Amino acid sequence: MKTIAKQGLKFNEPLIFERSVVGKKGYSFKECLSNGSDPEDIFDDLFIRDEIKDFPEVSEVEVIRHFTRLSQLNYGLDSGFYPLGSCTMKYNPKVNEDIARFKGFNKIHPYFPEEFTQGALEVIFGLQEQLKKITGFEAVTLQPSAGAHAEFTGLKIIKAYHESNHDEKRKYIIIPDSAHGTNPASTTLAGFEVKNVKSGPDGYIEAETIAEIMDETIAGIMITNPNTLGVFEQDLDKIIKIVHSKGGLVYGDGANMNALMGKLKPAEIGFDVMHLNLHKTFSTPHGGGGPGAGPILVTQELKRFLPLPLVAKTEEGSFHIVKNAIGSIGRMKSFMGNFTVLVRAYSYILEMGERGLTQATEDAVLSANYIRESLKGHYHLPYEAESLHEVVFSDKNFKDLGVHTIDLAKRLIDYGLHPSTVYFPLIVSGAIMIEPTESESKEDIDYFIDVMKTIANEMKETPELLHNAPGISYRKRLDEVKAAKHPKLRWYKLDEETDE
Repeated sequence: MKTIAKQGLKFNEPLIFERSVVGKKGYSFKECLSNGSDPEDIFDDLFIRDEIKDFPEVSEVEVIRHFTRLSQLNYGLDSGFYPLGSCTMKYNPKVNEDIARFKGFNKIHPYFPEEFTQGALEVIFGLQEQLKKITGFEAVTLQPSAGAHAEFTGLKIIKAYHESNHDEKRKYIIIPDSAHGTNPASTTLAGFEVKNVKSGPDGYIEAETIAEIMDETIAGIMITNPNTLGVFEQDLDKIIKIVHSKGGLVYGDGANMNALMGKLKPAEIGFDVMHLNLHKTFSTPHGGGGPGAGPILVTQELKRFLPLPLVAKTEEGSFHIVKNAIGSIGRMKSFMGNFTVLVRAYSYILEMGERGLTQATEDAVLSANYIRESLKGHYHLPYEAESLHEVVFSDKNFKDLGVHTIDLAKRLIDYGLHPSTVYFPLIVSGAIMIEPTESESKEDIDYFIDVMKTIANEMKETPELLHNAPGISYRKRLDEVKAAKHPKLRWYKLDEETDE
């Protein structure tokens, strides 16, 4: 097993506020100092705030080192393995970052005339076409800025479709318990009510369950496929036929498209609406609240309801923005969406090519199953159904030892690894959700597996290690309930008696 070297701040190293010494300065104003005037005289009163108290007095090098160390405490995909299940935290190639920073992309303004933005419009149009090709759908909007925003947009399209048919009685959306976590909130926000259904014993929805509740009051069903267990919905074709036979629509949550890309086109098996997460499947920055992008793809029948504006190509080969259309649900995002995120995704698709995208899917599924087979004797596997891009274990095997999923997650930090997703999906008690993606090498995955096995032994032999974890990180384990209810969002001087 690799040796993990502790990096970053020392435990007893004073922070910048503790380093403060009266009179120490990190700036120099030669002209002011030479004539004896006060440096503050050169600043307008607007920039001098009396209410700022106890501002640290430190040197420039101390400021630089402080912020550099803080940056080193961050963990990201550039730091190491990031096995968050459902989130698909894959590596973001730096060439895509460079391309997104081209002046023609990051210096243009959305109000520029179309004749000056043909390159940007061509990128948008090209991405639209690539996503249609990958999924099999007829039309797409790139406006939504995230998966949940896309869900809301897609459900508004479903609502508009039924209203255009004067079918106001359809007020329910079926959502399985294995669906993506934001589906119920998006459904409610779009004006529908939720009808929950439980998965079968093998982890997928059973067609008989849908047949029992499907009637003319159901507007549609939201299906995450593969679902949040990483399991492909075995009855999918039957479910789609049942929903369509009663006049409902099928929404595909494409958050897990990393398991299907290049292997299956969702439109060809009957999905009516679907969203993709460009910040997951198509390798654009992810996390920290954004930016993201969640394109919505629809069938020809639903194309007229798409939000505007869209980018179209003229017969002469130029590109223009379509701003008006009968039936559109209206604008869902300012301008054309998160444009440079779209640039990154388009760059990634062109770089990978059809074979590369397919290979990414194959590698992601292979990595997840390698982890599953390596750990299933050490951790409880709640569902025996085959896994695709991610695998879900539980803490059932070690609860009796007084160890829980959160302890495992914190202990992973001591080995230099980011914890996996915990306690999700909710249908698995003490869930441990692992998604390696295609980014990780076999050596790094082997290290993760070795660490998980080592921790499994620690649970039996020295469980206190897990209860006290993390032990080498800069911050110890927080009281998460207290931190949520009484957050401390600014620096406080440490009370040496209470250590708080």
